[in-house]
Amino acid sequence: MDIQLEKISEHVGDTGDFIKVDSEKCNGCGQCALVCVANLWLIRKGKAILKDDYTKKCLECAACYSVCDIGAIEFSYPRGGTGVVYLKG
Repeated sequence: MDIQLEKISEHVGDTGDFIKVDSEKCNGCGQCALVCVANLWLIRKGKAILKDDYTKKCLECAACYSVCDIGAIEFSYPRGGTGVVYLKG
């Protein structure tokens, strides 16, 4: 994890997958990658994909979901007791 993120947050429990990408809908615009402060998105072969370890680094801000105008990203907050815990801020 990025050193700066470690200072403000930690991740607890097993969140499971809470972000899904519909590659059929994705047009590769890259807006998700542009807004992700944790740098968790890649554009490969014209499609957005999440890095494998996103569940351990995602700040659960849902910015990627918010900017996806075509609805290719499905986001749901992890179940209670798991996910990111903000230590400061």
